[in-house]
Amino acid sequence: MRLYVNIDHVATIREARKTDEPDPVRAAVLVELAGADGITVHLREDRRHVQERDVRLLAETCRSVLNLEVAAEDGVVEVARDIAPFQVTLVPESREEVTTEGGLDLVSSHVRERVAQATRRLQEVGVRVSLFIDPSSEAVRASAELQVEAVEFHTGEYAHARDLGEREREVTRLRHAAALAVDLGLAAHAGHGLTYENVAAVAAIPELEELNIGHAIVSRAVFVGMERAVREMRVAMDRGRRGLATGTQG
Repeated sequence: MRLYVNIDHVATIREARKTDEPDPVRAAVLVELAGADGITVHLREDRRHVQERDVRLLAETCRSVLNLEVAAEDGVVEVARDIAPFQVTLVPESREEVTTEGGLDLVSSHVRERVAQATRRLQEVGVRVSLFIDPSSEAVRASAELQVEAVEFHTGEYAHARDLGEREREVTRLRHAAALAVDLGLAAHAGHGLTYENVAAVAAIPELEELNIGHAIVSRAVFVGMERAVREMRVAMDRGRRGLATGTQG
């Protein structure tokens, strides 16, 4: 299973003072040295944390893979087309939200058309497209119809589950959605709200091939350093994968 580390919140700290540090580009170097498989950044329309400068430098300096998250809006899609990273993940976006609150609403004809248009424009320049969606069969089937290469399941409902029963229900939803995605020819990824304490059950889902994790790693890095924080997350993910192999995941 691949670990992509989202370094948005390194930029969040920088932008709190509107200065030049900490630099997310330097953070990416440490993340890769620690063994991460890729770097994820979200270039928001309001540029609240990651800046275009960051993305362009990351595209030039990443030794692994750059996964760029953007909304299906003309301005940021054009930036993505110009940079042409390995993968672009299209995400819903609201100026009022603190963080992404759910998956793309592909039932909405307006949203679906915007996503379809953005997907075509990105694929024209050779970019692999992933859609950030809720773990539902409707969203998975809609994604397959849009002919994207991958989906990333929003794991927020799982991460915020209030009790064991609710958490188990959300894991089941994720498991069924991931299996359907693979059946329909989509690569299955997941992310949002995953921590050292809750990642194992998600990592144990066999169809998932990639996790995107950011806030928990950056938070731990404040205390133990970025490289150790990344390695500890890898250990937590591997624990879930080993549980899958032995039938003891949870």
